[in-house]
Amino acid sequence: MILTELHWSVDAGLPVLMALQLLPLGAAIAMLAMRERPHLAQLGVLVAAIELLLTVYLYAIYDRSNPAMQFAEWLDLPGPLDYHVAVDGVSVLFILLTALITLLVTVYAPVRGLRPTGQFLTLVFAVEATLMAMFTTLNLMWFVLLSMAQVGLIGAIMGRWATSPEKETTLTRYFQFMGVSVLLLFIGTLLMGWEHMHLEQRAWTFDLFDLHEGKVEPAMQSVVFFTLFYGLAIRIPLFPLHGWLPLAVEHGDIAVAPTLLLGLKVGIYGLLRFVFPLLPEAVQQWHAYVAAFAVVGIFYAALLAMLQENLRRLLAFAAVSHTSILVLGLFTLDHLAFQGSVMLSVTFGLALATLMLITGLVYRRTRTARLSKLGGLFDHIPFLGAAFLVAGLAIIGMPGTPGFDAVHLVLEASIGRFGGLVTIAAALGNVVAAGFLLWAFQRAFMAPRQTTDPYPNMRPISRRELLLSGMIVAVLLGAGFYTEPWLALIDKPLAELSTLFDQPEH
Repeated sequence: MILTELHWSVDAGLPVLMALQLLPLGAAIAMLAMRERPHLAQLGVLVAAIELLLTVYLYAIYDRSNPAMQFAEWLDLPGPLDYHVAVDGVSVLFILLTALITLLVTVYAPVRGLRPTGQFLTLVFAVEATLMAMFTTLNLMWFVLLSMAQVGLIGAIMGRWATSPEKETTLTRYFQFMGVSVLLLFIGTLLMGWEHMHLEQRAWTFDLFDLHEGKVEPAMQSVVFFTLFYGLAIRIPLFPLHGWLPLAVEHGDIAVAPTLLLGLKVGIYGLLRFVFPLLPEAVQQWHAYVAAFAVVGIFYAALLAMLQENLRRLLAFAAVSHTSILVLGLFTLDHLAFQGSVMLSVTFGLALATLMLITGLVYRRTRTARLSKLGGLFDHIPFLGAAFLVAGLAIIGMPGTPGFDAVHLVLEASIGRFGGLVTIAAALGNVVAAGFLLWAFQRAFMAPRQTTDPYPNMRPISRRELLLSGMIVAVLLGAGFYTEPWLALIDKPLAELSTLFDQPEH
């Protein structure tokens, strides 16, 4: 991840990064103005598909042989908030995932009957616009401000389409945790800017390149690291800062809000883009402690997941357990582990989004997420069951899914950094994870139902649901059998990032 140059040899022919941000923003404004006009849902799918094609175009023209930031765009703004964007391979991968998940959500929404359609699509496209800006900005303060906006937008989705009478408590807990998160990020960003201004005797700036050129005193590095790290750890979420998630998933909106929160690992990206390059000494100093919390979190969340009766709550703890594995990979500080963690982040994001969306479609038919009241669903909706199974297998890293190579890279690097004991513990945690996800699939889809009462709204799978499940399975299996292009996409920038840290002798 080179922070000393920008690569201009590839000409996109248009400001592609600005277009990626303006298209969903314009769509959000248009959807709000159109309210409930006919074919609004179809128009939303069309806009999301165009945005996905634009991201594919970005992927096609990106130069994988050059690790520098590419397609830089500037816009002078007052003060230290200049519009400065560019991308590397990691950014491109997260941008592709954002566009794909948004398309899945727009396909899902009409099936689930989320109305009013105009208001829903306005919020979804507004979230997509903030995510596209977060994954392209090189200004730390803009990243924090956009994160704040995204928290509010997802909170609005969670509250407006919640299905539980406990949604007020859920929203309160969500905004308490997220409020602390953005406050810590804001404080850490101000400290970073102040240190640069004080030591370098320059004007205030939050630009990644400018901050990287300056120095932060060792004592202040730890302070800034912990404020930024804890702020992002809440978003990830990492044990023990995950308390908001089970409530949000169980009592908030069934699928869309959890999908946008968990499907796109903003916290992981923030660590890679800003914390690791700007504070390498502090990261090196504290990485073993973070890894220890990650290993504990793998088992803690996995064991709690096995105790859950509610499918939605089970998936929330599954997210905490598996996220801990990729955090362990990140703080191994090794090139291979960086690659594995980024691939796991994208794999978990898509797979967890799939599990949440399928759970929403199951709830539409059964009006319950309690495993004791489910069963025999594979006889009624086999395609949705198959998508649920493939997503679960991707999370636990089965061969043929992108999680397989990613987990292998993380564990291989972990042996070199932390030794066999920690690595075996992480691997055993993944085995426990396999147990509770397959157990949940078996109880919901394969086991005989414990009651003879018919499901209240069981209907055959629709074309939209078939499209949704087919897209998910195709992407997961396609990426699983052809991981080389994705590893090549992120190889160069992550190799540069790993040079900032001492490497163990393998």
